[in-house]
Amino acid sequence: KKQKNHVFKKNSRFYMMNRKKISNERMYGTAFQKFLFIVMAPKPKSPRLLAGLKWESIAKKPRMMVTDASMADAFRGYAEYLNNLNDKRERVVKASRDITMNSKKVIFQVHRISKHNKHEELEKAEKDLRAVREQHVSRLVKELNGTDFWKLRRAYSPGVQEYVEAATFCQFCRTGTLLNLDEINATFAPLSDPSTEPLQINMLDYLLGLADLTGELMRLAIGRISDGELEFAEKICTFVRDIHRELTLVAPDMDDSYDMKTKMETMLQSAMKIENAIFSVHVRGSEYIPLLGSNEPNYSLLGVSDFEL
Repeated sequence: KKQKNHVFKKNSRFYMMNRKKISNERMYGTAFQKFLFIVMAPKPKSPRLLAGLKWESIAKKPRMMVTDASMADAFRGYAEYLNNLNDKRERVVKASRDITMNSKKVIFQVHRISKHNKHEELEKAEKDLRAVREQHVSRLVKELNGTDFWKLRRAYSPGVQEYVEAATFCQFCRTGTLLNLDEINATFAPLSDPSTEPLQINMLDYLLGLADLTGELMRLAIGRISDGELEFAEKICTFVRDIHRELTLVAPDMDDSYDMKTKMETMLQSAMKIENAIFSVHVRGSEYIPLLGSNEPNYSLLGVSDFEL
């Protein structure tokens, strides 16, 4: 026991000595670091030295990138070109919006036709269409003269598509035929400056406008069925089916296939609506419309005079 107690006291004494030594090293080490920080810290300049210096020499000067004069002129020219192009794009969008709005008015005018006032309403619609071409399309042509108008196609494409829809709608109601792309571009030729390349509607905008035409033909066919013009409605149905069949072969190879795919689905729905309406008239016409197509003054859609209701 005496030997064990002696060893324990010896070890505890050694432990206390080491602990005191470590604490001294920590204390003096921290103080030494503080001393070095104070000694090696940069001394502030005296007010006398600062008084002789100017503020411009003390403040940090910004970095300046030295460029060649020709490069600066080139970038200045690029900025001017982009600004002019953006301004022209805004004017083209405004002209396209005006073409869209007035072309819709022409389409609404065509929808007013009936078997009694067909020629009068078509003459008004063609007159309005000519005004759209001379006033708004000519303004678009002037904006695009002397420039690469293919770069701004996205800006004026909606207006051109609506104009194609109105022009082809009038042509079909007048003659029952389709207005082709060359005939439309021929009407644009006098509006352009002979010294510059004339504005021409490309094939894509023409086909997209032609796809929209089928929706207006569907509305016209339903209206003609309600007025008893079943033969005209059947003619419209055949025309819409022909357009859908031909565009089905072309649509997969078009650049903007997404827009055309959406329009193709709408076109198919329009053709089906016309077919269903004509089918209903033929199947159930003997039951509900015995006087279909009659010119009698007491004719009504349900075969019953309005005075009997």
